[in-house]
Amino acid sequence: MPINEPAVGRRAVSQIQEYVDYYGGAGVQHIALNTQDIITAIVSLKQRGVEFLSIPDAYYDNLRERLAKSCTKVAEDINKLQKLKILVDFDENGYLLQIFSKPCQDRPTLFLEIIQRRNHQGFGAGNFKALFESIELEQNERGNLFYKDVKTGGEKLKLA
Repeated sequence: MPINEPAVGRRAVSQIQEYVDYYGGAGVQHIALNTQDIITAIVSLKQRGVEFLSIPDAYYDNLRERLAKSCTKVAEDINKLQKLKILVDFDENGYLLQIFSKPCQDRPTLFLEIIQRRNHQGFGAGNFKALFESIELEQNERGNLFYKDVKTGGEKLKLA
C-alpha cells in the first residue's frame, strides 16, 4: 500500500496536497483494479460514463520507438491503446497496461486505476512522467495548480 505525503516549503501544490485539502486529511486516494482484458473493460466503463485522464499522442510515439528497440512484444494493438489512452510499461520480462480515471466525485479525491499484467510485476514506473503531467493538467483546469509557501500564501500558475 503506497503512502504519500505532501512536501513542505515553497513548491507547486502537488496532487497529494490537493487531495489532502479536498478530502480533509488522510484517506484512500486511489483503488487499483486488475483485469484480464483491459480494452474490453475500458470500453465498457466509458460506455457507462467513467472518464479517464487524457494522455498526449507524443507518449505513444515515444512508446512505439522504445518498443521497436526492445525484445518485448505487446499483443494488444498500440493504435487501440492510444485511442483509449491506455498506458504501457514494460521490461525484459513482460509488460503491463494501465489507465487512470478522473476523480470519481465532484472533488479531486478518489480515482480508479485499471491494470492488466502480462508477466510484469512493476507498478508502471515508466509511466510516472506521463501520469504526473496528465494529473497536473487536470489540476490546472481546476485552477488548483499554484506555488504555495506555507507562510505567505500562494501564487497561481497556468500551464499553456
